[in-house]
Amino acid sequence: MSTATLTSKGQITIPRTVRHDLGLQPGDRIVFVQIAPGRYELVAATSEVTALKGMFGPVKQVVSVAAMDRAIGKRGAAAL
Repeated sequence: MSTATLTSKGQITIPRTVRHDLGLQPGDRIVFVQIAPGRYELVAATSEVTALKGMFGPVKQVVSVAAMDRAIGKRGAAAL
């Protein structure tokens, strides 16, 4: 298990083994994704979007594009 220390400026140095495992290079960006209250996952922003598949578990409900469009339209109309 790798650890890092937070500085007074809110900065950390990502341990070498973690940088290597994520394929991070100087200048790369990382994203902190909240997976539960008080729990975050560090993701290299340079990763392919397919690497995120399954991050939140199995799909609970399948929604069609038409259903999404209706929901967006309904919400947009309610905002007026």
